[in-house]
Amino acid sequence: MFLSFAKKNLHILAVASVILFIHWYNNFFTTYGFFRDELYYIACSEHLSFGYVDQPPLCAFILRSIRSIFGDSIFAVRLLPSLAHAGTVIIAGSISRQLGGNRFAQLLASILMAVAPGIVGITGIYSMNAIEILLWALTFFMILWLIETNEPRYWIVIGFLLGIGLMNKISMGWMAVGLAAGVCTTPMRHWLKTPWPWYAAGLAVILFLPYIIWNIQNDFAHFEFAKNAARLKYASQNPVTFVTGVFTLYNPLAVPVWGAGFFVIFRHPKREVRSIGIIIITVLAILLMNGNSKAEYFNPAMVVLFAAGSVQIERWISAQFRWIGVMYTVVLASTGLMIMPMAIDLLPPDRLQEYMHSLGIPIQNTEGHSMGMLPQHFADRFGWESLTSDIAEVYRNIDDKEKPLTTIYVQNYGEASAIDFYGVQYELPKVMCGHNSYWLWGLERLNDSVEVLIAVGGSMIDYSDTFSEVVQMKTHSSEYAMPYENNLPIFLCRKPRLRIRTVWNSTKKYI
Repeated sequence: MFLSFAKKNLHILAVASVILFIHWYNNFFTTYGFFRDELYYIACSEHLSFGYVDQPPLCAFILRSIRSIFGDSIFAVRLLPSLAHAGTVIIAGSISRQLGGNRFAQLLASILMAVAPGIVGITGIYSMNAIEILLWALTFFMILWLIETNEPRYWIVIGFLLGIGLMNKISMGWMAVGLAAGVCTTPMRHWLKTPWPWYAAGLAVILFLPYIIWNIQNDFAHFEFAKNAARLKYASQNPVTFVTGVFTLYNPLAVPVWGAGFFVIFRHPKREVRSIGIIIITVLAILLMNGNSKAEYFNPAMVVLFAAGSVQIERWISAQFRWIGVMYTVVLASTGLMIMPMAIDLLPPDRLQEYMHSLGIPIQNTEGHSMGMLPQHFADRFGWESLTSDIAEVYRNIDDKEKPLTTIYVQNYGEASAIDFYGVQYELPKVMCGHNSYWLWGLERLNDSVEVLIAVGGSMIDYSDTFSEVVQMKTHSSEYAMPYENNLPIFLCRKPRLRIRTVWNSTKKYI
Protein backbone atom coordinates (compact mmCIF):
# COMPACT_ATOMS: atom_id res chain seq x y z
CA MET A 1 0.00 0.00 0.00
CA PHE A 2 2.81 2.40 0.90
CA LEU A 3 4.72 1.53 -2.28
CA SER A 4 1.60 2.19 -4.34
CA PHE A 5 1.11 5.57 -2.63
CA ALA A 6 4.78 6.47 -3.10
CA LYS A 7 4.69 5.56 -6.78
CA LYS A 8 1.67 7.78 -7.40
CA ASN A 9 3.04 10.66 -5.35
CA LEU A 10 6.75 10.76 -6.14
CA HIS A 11 6.51 14.44 -7.11
CA ILE A 12 4.90 15.35 -3.77
CA LEU A 13 7.26 13.15 -1.75
CA ALA A 14 10.23 14.74 -3.53
CA VAL A 15 9.18 18.22 -2.38
CA ALA A 16 8.57 16.96 1.17
CA SER A 17 11.99 15.27 1.19
CA VAL A 18 13.75 18.47 0.10
CA ILE A 19 12.22 20.61 2.83
CA LEU A 20 12.84 17.87 5.39
CA PHE A 21 16.49 17.75 4.35
CA ILE A 22 16.78 21.55 4.68
CA HIS A 23 15.31 21.42 8.20
CA TRP A 24 17.48 18.51 9.29
CA TYR A 25 20.69 19.90 7.83
CA ASN A 26 20.04 23.28 9.39
CA ASN A 27 19.10 21.89 12.81
CA PHE A 28 22.17 19.67 12.89
CA PHE A 29 24.68 22.36 11.90
CA THR A 30 23.01 25.51 13.28
CA THR A 31 25.22 28.05 15.06
CA TYR A 32 22.21 29.43 16.94
CA GLY A 33 20.83 28.16 20.23
CA PHE A 34 17.40 27.11 21.40
CA PHE A 35 14.61 29.61 20.88
CA ARG A 36 13.12 31.07 24.09
CA ASP A 37 9.84 29.17 23.74
CA GLU A 38 11.60 25.88 23.05
CA LEU A 39 13.33 26.12 26.41
CA TYR A 40 9.96 26.82 28.01
CA TYR A 41 8.43 23.76 26.35
CA ILE A 42 11.33 21.74 27.73
CA ALA A 43 10.57 23.12 31.19
CA CYS A 44 6.89 22.21 30.75
CA SER A 45 7.90 18.69 29.78
CA GLU A 46 9.68 18.50 33.15
CA HIS A 47 6.43 19.51 34.91
CA LEU A 48 3.88 17.24 33.24
CA SER A 49 0.35 18.35 33.99
CA PHE A 50 -3.12 18.40 32.42
CA GLY A 51 -2.64 22.08 31.74
CA TYR A 52 -0.41 25.13 31.70
CA VAL A 53 -1.22 28.80 32.02
CA ASP A 54 -0.51 29.55 28.36
CA GLN A 55 -1.27 26.26 26.63
CA PRO A 56 -2.94 22.86 26.83
CA PRO A 57 -0.67 19.92 27.70
CA LEU A 58 -0.25 17.85 24.53
CA CYS A 59 2.94 19.45 23.20
CA ALA A 60 4.66 19.05 26.59
CA PHE A 61 3.77 15.35 26.77
CA ILE A 62 5.00 14.79 23.22
CA LEU A 63 8.27 16.61 23.91
CA ARG A 64 8.82 14.59 27.07
CA SER A 65 8.57 11.41 24.97
CA ILE A 66 10.91 12.77 22.30
CA ARG A 67 13.52 13.81 24.86
CA SER A 68 13.39 10.44 26.60
CA ILE A 69 14.15 8.69 23.30
CA PHE A 70 16.39 11.08 21.37
CA GLY A 71 17.86 13.38 24.03
CA ASP A 72 18.07 17.16 24.33
CA SER A 73 19.93 18.24 21.22
CA ILE A 74 18.48 20.93 18.97
CA PHE A 75 18.11 18.32 16.23
CA ALA A 76 16.14 16.02 18.54
CA VAL A 77 13.86 18.72 19.90
CA ARG A 78 13.09 20.01 16.40
CA LEU A 79 12.60 16.57 14.89
CA LEU A 80 8.79 16.59 15.22
CA PRO A 81 8.15 20.06 13.73
CA SER A 82 10.32 19.23 10.73
CA LEU A 83 8.39 15.99 10.18
CA ALA A 84 5.13 17.90 10.68
CA HIS A 85 6.15 20.32 7.93
CA ALA A 86 6.99 17.49 5.55
CA GLY A 87 3.70 15.80 6.41
CA THR A 88 1.76 18.98 5.74
CA VAL A 89 3.44 19.30 2.35
CA ILE A 90 2.22 15.81 1.46
CA ILE A 91 -1.29 16.55 2.71
CA ALA A 92 -1.44 19.77 0.68
CA GLY A 93 -0.72 17.81 -2.49
CA SER A 94 -3.27 15.16 -1.49
CA ILE A 95 -5.99 17.77 -0.83
CA SER A 96 -5.26 19.26 -4.23
CA ARG A 97 -5.98 15.85 -5.74
CA GLN A 98 -9.20 15.57 -3.71
CA LEU A 99 -10.36 18.89 -5.17
CA GLY A 100 -9.74 17.74 -8.74
CA GLY A 101 -6.13 18.78 -9.25
CA ASN A 102 -3.79 16.85 -11.50
CA ARG A 103 -0.03 16.48 -11.24
CA PHE A 104 0.79 20.16 -11.80
CA ALA A 105 -1.70 21.39 -9.19
CA GLN A 106 -0.47 18.83 -6.65
CA LEU A 107 3.13 19.86 -7.20
CA LEU A 108 2.34 23.58 -6.97
CA ALA A 109 0.41 23.10 -3.72
CA SER A 110 3.25 21.08 -2.23
CA ILE A 111 5.89 23.62 -3.20
CA LEU A 112 3.89 26.50 -1.76
CA MET A 113 3.47 24.69 1.55
CA ALA A 114 7.17 23.83 1.55
CA VAL A 115 8.54 27.35 1.02
CA ALA A 116 5.88 29.69 2.48
CA PRO A 117 7.91 31.80 4.97
CA GLY A 118 5.21 31.75 7.64
CA ILE A 119 5.04 27.97 7.56
CA VAL A 120 8.82 27.46 7.38
CA GLY A 121 9.44 29.75 10.36
CA ILE A 122 6.87 28.07 12.60
CA THR A 123 8.06 24.56 11.77
CA GLY A 124 11.70 25.54 12.23
CA ILE A 125 11.32 25.40 16.02
CA TYR A 126 9.48 23.16 18.45
CA SER A 127 6.11 24.59 19.40
CA MET A 128 2.44 23.74 19.56
CA ASN A 129 2.04 25.85 16.40
CA ALA A 130 3.93 23.36 14.24
CA ILE A 131 1.74 20.53 15.54
CA GLU A 132 -1.35 22.69 15.03
CA ILE A 133 -0.72 23.12 11.29
CA LEU A 134 -0.44 19.36 10.79
CA LEU A 135 -3.59 18.62 12.80
CA TRP A 136 -5.61 21.20 10.88
CA ALA A 137 -4.33 19.77 7.59
CA LEU A 138 -5.36 16.26 8.62
CA THR A 139 -8.79 17.53 9.68
CA PHE A 140 -9.37 19.28 6.36
CA PHE A 141 -8.28 16.10 4.57
CA MET A 142 -10.70 13.96 6.58
CA ILE A 143 -13.62 16.36 6.03
CA LEU A 144 -13.04 16.16 2.28
CA TRP A 145 -12.70 12.39 2.53
CA LEU A 146 -16.02 12.26 4.40
CA ILE A 147 -17.65 14.32 1.65
CA GLU A 148 -16.19 12.07 -1.05
CA THR A 149 -17.07 8.72 0.52
CA ASN A 150 -20.11 9.57 2.66
CA GLU A 151 -18.72 7.10 5.20
CA PRO A 152 -20.15 8.07 8.62
CA ARG A 153 -17.32 6.54 10.64
CA TYR A 154 -15.00 9.29 9.43
CA TRP A 155 -16.86 11.58 11.82
CA ILE A 156 -15.15 9.72 14.67
CA VAL A 157 -11.74 10.47 13.14
CA ILE A 158 -12.72 14.13 12.76
CA GLY A 159 -13.89 14.27 16.38
CA PHE A 160 -10.64 12.67 17.51
CA LEU A 161 -8.56 15.19 15.54
CA LEU A 162 -10.59 18.09 16.95
CA GLY A 163 -10.15 16.84 20.52
CA ILE A 164 -6.42 16.20 20.13
CA GLY A 165 -6.08 19.55 18.40
CA LEU A 166 -7.77 21.32 21.31
CA MET A 167 -5.39 19.60 23.71
CA ASN A 168 -2.54 21.02 21.64
CA LYS A 169 -3.89 24.55 21.14
CA ILE A 170 -7.35 25.91 21.83
CA SER A 171 -7.45 27.66 18.45
CA MET A 172 -8.64 24.28 17.12
CA GLY A 173 -11.93 25.51 18.58
CA TRP A 174 -12.11 27.95 15.66
CA MET A 175 -12.06 24.96 13.32
CA ALA A 176 -14.85 23.33 15.35
CA VAL A 177 -17.03 26.46 15.22
CA GLY A 178 -16.38 26.81 11.49
CA LEU A 179 -17.22 23.16 10.86
CA ALA A 180 -20.50 23.51 12.77
CA ALA A 181 -21.37 26.56 10.66
CA GLY A 182 -20.38 24.73 7.49
CA VAL A 183 -22.52 21.72 8.30
CA CYS A 184 -25.53 23.91 9.08
CA THR A 185 -25.28 26.07 5.94
CA THR A 186 -24.46 23.47 3.26
CA PRO A 187 -25.98 20.17 2.15
CA MET A 188 -23.87 18.55 4.85
CA ARG A 189 -26.76 19.40 7.18
CA HIS A 190 -28.25 16.00 6.36
CA TRP A 191 -25.70 14.57 8.80
CA LEU A 192 -27.46 16.37 11.65
CA LYS A 193 -30.26 13.80 11.35
CA THR A 194 -27.74 11.10 12.24
CA PRO A 195 -25.84 10.61 15.51
CA TRP A 196 -22.39 10.79 13.91
CA PRO A 197 -21.64 14.54 14.18
CA TRP A 198 -22.82 14.41 17.78
CA TYR A 199 -20.51 11.47 18.47
CA ALA A 200 -17.66 13.52 17.00
CA ALA A 201 -18.52 16.54 19.14
CA GLY A 202 -18.83 14.41 22.26
CA LEU A 203 -15.47 12.74 21.62
CA ALA A 204 -13.78 16.12 21.11
CA VAL A 205 -15.24 17.44 24.38
CA ILE A 206 -14.20 14.32 26.30
CA LEU A 207 -10.63 14.59 25.01
CA PHE A 208 -10.51 18.29 25.90
CA LEU A 209 -12.14 17.83 29.31
CA PRO A 210 -8.88 17.44 31.30
CA TYR A 211 -7.79 20.96 30.31
CA ILE A 212 -11.21 22.36 31.17
CA ILE A 213 -11.00 20.76 34.61
CA TRP A 214 -7.43 22.03 35.06
CA ASN A 215 -8.58 25.59 34.36
CA ILE A 216 -11.43 25.28 36.83
CA GLN A 217 -8.96 24.09 39.46
CA ASN A 218 -6.54 26.94 38.68
CA ASP A 219 -8.91 29.92 38.62
CA PHE A 220 -9.29 29.82 34.82
CA ALA A 221 -5.62 30.70 34.38
CA HIS A 222 -5.68 30.43 30.60
CA PHE A 223 -8.52 32.95 30.29
CA GLU A 224 -6.55 35.42 32.41
CA PHE A 225 -3.49 34.82 30.25
CA ALA A 226 -5.42 35.30 26.98
CA LYS A 227 -7.03 38.51 28.23
CA ASN A 228 -3.71 40.00 29.34
CA ALA A 229 -1.93 38.93 26.13
CA ALA A 230 -4.54 40.60 23.93
CA ARG A 231 -4.54 43.77 26.04
CA LEU A 232 -0.78 44.13 26.51
CA LYS A 233 1.44 41.67 24.62
CA TYR A 234 -0.29 42.01 21.25
CA ALA A 235 -1.60 45.54 21.69
CA SER A 236 0.41 46.66 18.64
CA GLN A 237 -1.58 44.29 16.41
CA ASN A 238 -4.83 45.31 14.73
CA PRO A 239 -6.95 44.22 11.74
CA VAL A 240 -4.78 46.25 9.37
CA THR A 241 -1.52 44.62 10.52
CA PHE A 242 -3.26 41.25 10.39
CA VAL A 243 -4.44 41.65 6.80
CA THR A 244 -1.10 43.12 5.71
CA GLY A 245 0.70 40.23 7.38
CA VAL A 246 -1.47 37.63 5.66
CA PHE A 247 -0.62 39.15 2.27
CA THR A 248 3.13 39.11 2.99
CA LEU A 249 3.69 36.14 5.32
CA TYR A 250 3.16 33.49 2.64
CA ASN A 251 5.08 35.21 -0.16
CA PRO A 252 3.23 38.10 -1.83
CA LEU A 253 3.67 36.43 -5.22
CA ALA A 254 1.52 33.52 -4.01
CA VAL A 255 -1.53 35.71 -3.30
CA PRO A 256 -3.14 34.82 -6.68
CA VAL A 257 -2.95 31.14 -5.78
CA TRP A 258 -4.51 31.15 -2.33
CA GLY A 259 -6.90 33.91 -3.39
CA ALA A 260 -8.15 31.65 -6.18
CA GLY A 261 -8.57 28.93 -3.57
CA PHE A 262 -11.73 30.61 -2.30
CA PHE A 263 -13.16 30.52 -5.83
CA VAL A 264 -12.53 26.77 -6.21
CA ILE A 265 -13.99 25.91 -2.82
CA PHE A 266 -17.18 27.94 -3.18
CA ARG A 267 -17.75 26.96 -6.84
CA HIS A 268 -16.99 23.26 -6.40
CA PRO A 269 -19.54 20.91 -8.05
CA LYS A 270 -20.06 19.18 -4.72
CA ARG A 271 -21.80 21.82 -2.67
CA GLU A 272 -20.71 20.07 0.54
CA VAL A 273 -17.16 21.24 -0.20
CA ARG A 274 -18.35 24.77 0.55
CA SER A 275 -18.28 23.76 4.21
CA ILE A 276 -14.46 24.03 3.95
CA GLY A 277 -14.87 27.60 2.75
CA ILE A 278 -17.26 28.33 5.62
CA ILE A 279 -14.61 27.07 8.05
CA ILE A 280 -11.99 29.42 6.60
CA ILE A 281 -14.36 32.41 6.51
CA THR A 282 -15.36 31.72 10.12
CA VAL A 283 -11.74 31.56 11.24
CA LEU A 284 -10.97 34.75 9.34
CA ALA A 285 -13.92 36.52 10.96
CA ILE A 286 -12.88 35.40 14.44
CA LEU A 287 -9.33 36.64 13.90
CA LEU A 288 -10.48 40.01 12.58
CA MET A 289 -13.05 40.51 15.33
CA ASN A 290 -10.44 39.68 17.94
CA GLY A 291 -8.66 42.90 16.94
CA ASN A 292 -5.18 41.83 18.11
CA SER A 293 -4.57 38.73 16.00
CA LYS A 294 -1.18 38.03 14.47
CA ALA A 295 -1.09 37.01 10.81
CA GLU A 296 0.57 33.72 11.69
CA TYR A 297 -2.66 32.62 13.39
CA PHE A 298 -4.00 32.07 9.86
CA ASN A 299 -1.23 29.55 9.10
CA PRO A 300 -3.37 26.40 9.48
CA ALA A 301 -5.94 27.59 6.93
CA MET A 302 -3.35 28.06 4.20
CA VAL A 303 -2.92 24.36 3.50
CA VAL A 304 -6.38 24.06 1.94
CA LEU A 305 -6.22 27.48 0.25
CA PHE A 306 -2.91 26.61 -1.41
CA ALA A 307 -4.30 23.24 -2.47
CA ALA A 308 -7.55 24.66 -3.87
CA GLY A 309 -5.86 27.63 -5.53
CA SER A 310 -3.36 25.37 -7.26
CA VAL A 311 -6.27 23.53 -8.87
CA GLN A 312 -7.61 26.80 -10.25
CA ILE A 313 -4.20 27.88 -11.57
CA GLU A 314 -3.95 24.55 -13.36
CA ARG A 315 -7.37 25.08 -14.96
CA TRP A 316 -6.56 28.62 -16.05
CA ILE A 317 -3.40 27.53 -17.80
CA SER A 318 -4.22 25.40 -20.82
CA ALA A 319 -1.82 22.88 -22.30
CA GLN A 320 -0.73 25.46 -24.85
CA PHE A 321 0.41 27.84 -22.13
CA ARG A 322 1.64 25.27 -19.61
CA TRP A 323 5.06 26.90 -19.74
CA ILE A 324 3.57 29.94 -17.97
CA GLY A 325 2.56 27.71 -15.07
CA VAL A 326 6.00 26.14 -14.98
CA MET A 327 7.69 29.55 -14.92
CA TYR A 328 5.32 30.81 -12.21
CA THR A 329 6.07 27.74 -10.10
CA VAL A 330 9.80 28.25 -10.54
CA VAL A 331 9.46 31.90 -9.49
CA LEU A 332 7.44 30.95 -6.40
CA ALA A 333 9.93 28.26 -5.42
CA SER A 334 12.92 30.55 -6.04
CA THR A 335 11.54 33.51 -4.10
CA GLY A 336 10.48 31.17 -1.29
CA LEU A 337 14.01 29.82 -1.02
CA MET A 338 15.38 33.36 -1.21
CA ILE A 339 13.21 34.46 1.72
CA MET A 340 13.86 31.29 3.73
CA PRO A 341 16.90 32.69 5.63
CA MET A 342 14.51 35.17 7.24
CA ALA A 343 12.38 32.27 8.49
CA ILE A 344 14.94 29.76 9.79
CA ASP A 345 18.50 30.21 11.02
CA LEU A 346 20.36 29.34 7.83
CA LEU A 347 22.76 32.32 8.01
CA PRO A 348 25.03 33.43 10.87
CA PRO A 349 23.86 36.64 12.58
CA ASP A 350 26.26 39.02 10.83
CA ARG A 351 25.49 37.59 7.40
CA LEU A 352 21.75 37.59 8.16
CA GLN A 353 21.89 41.31 8.88
CA GLU A 354 23.70 41.94 5.60
CA TYR A 355 21.27 39.72 3.71
CA MET A 356 18.19 41.46 5.10
CA HIS A 357 19.72 44.84 4.35
CA SER A 358 20.50 43.83 0.76
CA LEU A 359 16.86 42.79 0.25
CA GLY A 360 15.56 45.94 1.94
CA ILE A 361 13.70 43.95 4.60
CA PRO A 362 13.28 45.85 7.91
CA ILE A 363 13.46 44.21 11.33
CA GLN A 364 9.87 43.81 12.49
CA ASN A 365 8.23 42.64 15.69
CA THR A 366 4.65 41.66 16.54
CA GLU A 367 4.82 42.04 20.32
CA GLY A 368 5.53 45.73 20.74
CA HIS A 369 9.16 45.40 21.91
CA SER A 370 12.04 47.64 20.90
CA MET A 371 14.25 45.75 18.49
CA GLY A 372 17.97 45.05 18.46
CA MET A 373 20.30 43.80 15.76
CA LEU A 374 18.13 40.80 14.80
CA PRO A 375 14.40 40.06 14.49
CA GLN A 376 12.98 38.61 17.70
CA HIS A 377 12.53 35.23 16.01
CA PHE A 378 16.33 34.99 15.90
CA ALA A 379 17.40 37.25 18.76
CA ASP A 380 15.63 35.02 21.29
CA ARG A 381 18.11 32.23 20.48
CA PHE A 382 21.08 34.09 21.93
CA GLY A 383 22.45 34.69 25.39
CA TRP A 384 20.88 31.85 27.36
CA GLU A 385 24.00 29.78 28.00
CA SER A 386 26.11 32.82 28.85
CA LEU A 387 23.40 34.12 31.21
CA THR A 388 23.45 30.79 33.03
CA SER A 389 27.25 30.90 33.19
CA ASP A 390 27.18 34.41 34.68
CA ILE A 391 24.70 33.32 37.33
CA ALA A 392 26.78 30.23 38.06
CA GLU A 393 29.81 32.46 38.67
CA VAL A 394 27.85 34.43 41.27
CA TYR A 395 26.56 31.21 42.81
CA ARG A 396 30.08 29.73 43.08
CA ASN A 397 31.22 32.71 45.16
CA ILE A 398 28.53 32.14 47.77
CA ASP A 399 29.64 30.46 50.96
CA ASP A 400 28.95 26.71 50.94
CA LYS A 401 26.85 27.08 54.09
CA GLU A 402 24.59 29.58 52.30
CA LYS A 403 24.08 27.60 49.10
CA PRO A 404 21.30 25.35 50.46
CA LEU A 405 19.48 28.56 51.48
CA THR A 406 19.91 30.22 48.06
CA THR A 407 17.43 30.53 45.21
CA ILE A 408 17.42 32.30 41.85
CA TYR A 409 14.75 34.76 40.74
CA VAL A 410 14.28 36.00 37.14
CA GLN A 411 11.78 38.13 35.23
CA ASN A 412 10.36 35.84 32.53
CA TYR A 413 9.94 32.23 31.48
CA GLY A 414 12.67 32.49 28.84
CA GLU A 415 15.32 33.30 31.44
CA ALA A 416 13.86 30.81 33.92
CA SER A 417 13.69 27.86 31.55
CA ALA A 418 17.15 28.60 30.13
CA ILE A 419 18.73 28.62 33.59
CA ASP A 420 16.86 25.46 34.60
CA PHE A 421 18.05 23.74 31.40
CA TYR A 422 21.67 24.88 31.25
CA GLY A 423 22.07 25.19 35.02
CA VAL A 424 22.12 21.43 35.59
CA GLN A 425 25.82 21.28 34.70
CA TYR A 426 26.52 23.97 37.32
CA GLU A 427 24.29 22.34 39.95
CA LEU A 428 22.28 25.54 40.25
CA PRO A 429 19.10 25.57 42.34
CA LYS A 430 15.77 25.61 40.51
CA VAL A 431 14.60 29.04 39.41
CA MET A 432 11.74 31.08 40.88
CA CYS A 433 9.79 33.21 38.42
CA GLY A 434 6.31 34.78 38.35
CA HIS A 435 5.78 34.43 34.60
CA ASN A 436 2.97 32.12 33.42
CA SER A 437 3.30 28.49 34.58
CA TYR A 438 6.49 29.27 36.47
CA TRP A 439 4.35 31.17 38.96
CA LEU A 440 2.34 28.02 39.67
CA TRP A 441 5.48 25.90 39.92
CA GLY A 442 6.85 28.47 42.35
CA LEU A 443 3.83 27.93 44.58
CA GLU A 444 4.85 24.28 44.86
CA ARG A 445 8.37 25.19 45.99
CA LEU A 446 7.67 28.08 48.35
CA ASN A 447 9.41 27.78 51.68
CA ASP A 448 10.69 30.10 54.38
CA SER A 449 14.30 28.91 54.31
CA VAL A 450 15.52 31.27 51.57
CA GLU A 451 18.20 33.54 53.00
CA VAL A 452 20.05 34.44 49.78
CA LEU A 453 18.55 35.45 46.45
CA ILE A 454 20.33 35.75 43.11
CA ALA A 455 18.08 38.15 41.20
CA VAL A 456 18.31 38.86 37.47
CA GLY A 457 16.96 42.04 35.91
CA GLY A 458 15.09 44.95 37.38
CA SER A 459 16.80 47.48 39.61
CA MET A 460 18.25 47.53 43.11
CA ILE A 461 15.16 49.25 44.49
CA ASP A 462 12.96 46.37 43.28
CA TYR A 463 14.55 44.07 45.84
CA SER A 464 15.29 46.51 48.66
CA ASP A 465 11.85 46.15 50.21
CA THR A 466 12.37 42.40 50.60
CA PHE A 467 16.12 42.27 51.41
CA SER A 468 18.28 44.51 53.56
CA GLU A 469 21.45 43.85 51.59
CA VAL A 470 21.34 44.12 47.77
CA VAL A 471 24.58 44.20 45.75
CA GLN A 472 24.99 44.12 41.98
CA MET A 473 27.55 41.41 41.21
CA LYS A 474 27.62 41.28 37.41
CA THR A 475 26.04 42.57 34.22
CA HIS A 476 25.07 40.00 31.64
CA SER A 477 25.58 41.08 28.04
CA SER A 478 24.62 39.39 24.77
CA GLU A 479 25.24 41.25 21.53
CA TYR A 480 22.51 39.61 19.46
CA ALA A 481 19.83 39.16 22.13
CA MET A 482 16.70 41.27 22.43
CA PRO A 483 17.42 44.65 24.08
CA TYR A 484 15.50 43.69 27.23
CA GLU A 485 17.72 40.60 27.57
CA ASN A 486 20.97 42.55 27.09
CA ASN A 487 22.92 44.31 29.84
CA LEU A 488 20.96 42.56 32.56
CA PRO A 489 22.10 43.32 36.12
CA ILE A 490 22.60 40.32 38.40
CA PHE A 491 22.04 41.10 42.08
CA LEU A 492 22.98 39.19 45.21
CA CYS A 493 20.39 39.78 47.94
CA ARG A 494 20.86 38.85 51.61
CA LYS A 495 19.18 39.45 54.99
CA PRO A 496 15.52 39.10 54.01
CA ARG A 497 13.07 41.58 55.51
CA LEU A 498 10.14 39.49 54.25
CA ARG A 499 9.72 35.85 53.36
CA ILE A 500 9.22 35.03 49.68
CA ARG A 501 5.92 33.38 50.56
CA THR A 502 4.47 36.73 51.63
CA VAL A 503 5.36 38.53 48.38
CA TRP A 504 4.89 35.71 45.86
CA ASN A 505 1.38 36.72 44.77
CA SER A 506 2.68 40.11 43.66
CA THR A 507 5.11 38.46 41.22
CA LYS A 508 2.40 36.78 39.12
CA LYS A 509 2.48 37.72 35.43
CA TYR A 510 0.08 35.82 33.20
CA ILE A 511 0.89 37.21 29.74
